[in-house]
Amino acid sequence: MPSRAKRVRPTPQLPGELIKAGSPWAARRSRATVIRLSWYLRQVQMMAQAGAVRISSQELADGLGVTAAQVRKDLAAIGSLGHPGVGYRPQELAQAIRHVLGLDRQWSVVLVGVGNLGRALVRYGGFRVQGFQVVALFDSDPDKVGQEVEGLRIRPMEELASAVAELAAQLAIITVPASAAQSVADRLVAAGIRGILNFAPVVLRVPPSVSLVSVDLTVQLEQLAYLVLTSGRSYAKSAFARPSYSVRARRRTQESSPDLET
Repeated sequence: MPSRAKRVRPTPQLPGELIKAGSPWAARRSRATVIRLSWYLRQVQMMAQAGAVRISSQELADGLGVTAAQVRKDLAAIGSLGHPGVGYRPQELAQAIRHVLGLDRQWSVVLVGVGNLGRALVRYGGFRVQGFQVVALFDSDPDKVGQEVEGLRIRPMEELASAVAELAAQLAIITVPASAAQSVADRLVAAGIRGILNFAPVVLRVPPSVSLVSVDLTVQLEQLAYLVLTSGRSYAKSAFARPSYSVRARRRTQESSPDLET
């Protein structure tokens, strides 16, 4: 009886070789791993700005409240980046993480719902630093249509589909009331948006081909209040180890809930 071929997990073999973003390996990474990669990137960027020329796994671990072993495991999985006895070079490490996270390109983002939260997000400069450019604003309120925020004219919802196509936008942010969020999501999906960041306090339904991440700020405060009352533990550390906010990343290749452990 012929022996069954052993499935070999694709891993980088050469120094500096990277796992390709969007590969089956990348799709299997847990949500917790992806979140840690984002935090590693922030930490590396801050340390580089402070003048660091070498970074050790222990330094990253100390700054983020995880173990050095966890850092090495996560980073080894995206490429042969560490140098024995030397550590990681900040620029090289940041470039590798950005590549895996898909941040080595520009993402065009549309925002729907230009209220107080929407305006604050448009004015947040951190999006541009990480490669996210808000290119269009939309609102159903006739009194808001035509106003400008950070140089962008607020457009009516009737222009949504044509603007998404014209601007080649792939991502959208929803900051509308809960009662309107699902209809807005439906229109975004129909327009060709592939990923939605939802701030409305409601569970949205989107096709498996569209990725969805929901952030309910009230839920965050509720969880923070619970932690303060029951244990006083650091919420930031707990959330980093096991994300507690509402996250749904739906893809055709991942129908079930993602494993949050690594």
